[in-house]
This record gives sequence, structure tokens and C-alpha cells, in this order.
Amino acid sequence: MTEKRLSFKEMCAKFDVTPRTLRYYEYIELLTPEKEGRSRFYGPRELARMTLILRGRRFGFALEDIRQWLLIYEKEGTTVQMQEWIALADRQMEELRQQRAQLDETMAELQRLRDDTAKTLA
Repeated sequence: MTEKRLSFKEMCAKFDVTPRTLRYYEYIELLTPEKEGRSRFYGPRELARMTLILRGRRFGFALEDIRQWLLIYEKEGTTVQMQEWIALADRQMEELRQQRAQLDETMAELQRLRDDTAKTLA
């Protein structure tokens, strides 16, 4: 039995990405579809990689970090990749904590200014 492959259009629809995004991921070598003439086909490996790419983007990882992380699997295997994942996740969690602190500070300042303005009107 042949493994299910998706066409370019099916891949865009499945992952809700634009053709431009999919082509860009190929250009920066995050994805390497099989090519038959001008057609591209995505097998199980590319579907798994796309799932990981989109998950990484959702968590705020840079595409280059995701690319390097995916390369680790190919060159050094699962254990090293998981160790690197933990390091990446720790760095990203710290970045998100800092962003949240800045956001909380900005919101508190905005609330103070809003309340001061409301008092002026009262």
C-alpha cells in the first residue's frame, strides 16, 4: 500500500496556510516535498514536519530555531533533539515571561491613565 501523499493545494488546505507560506517553508528548507514535474507532493514525513513547524510558530519560536531543531533529528537522532527541545522551550518560556511582565506593566499604566482621565471628567 502506498502512503498517502497530499498535493500542494491539499497541504495548504489541511494546515490552513497560504501557498506563499508553504513555498517559503520549502525555500528555507523546512520542507522538502517530492516533485513530479511541476507538481509537489507531501508524504507523512512532511506532514509531521509541518505539524511541528506550526506548533513551534504558535509558541513563538523563530523559523531558524525550528529549522535547526529539525536538522538535529536528521543528524543526531531523537534523544539529542529532545534535549535541544527542552533548552529551546526553557528559553522561550523565559522570553514569554518577560513579555507578559511588560504587558502587565503597560496595562497597569494604561489603566492608571484611564482612571485619572475619568476622575478629571467627574
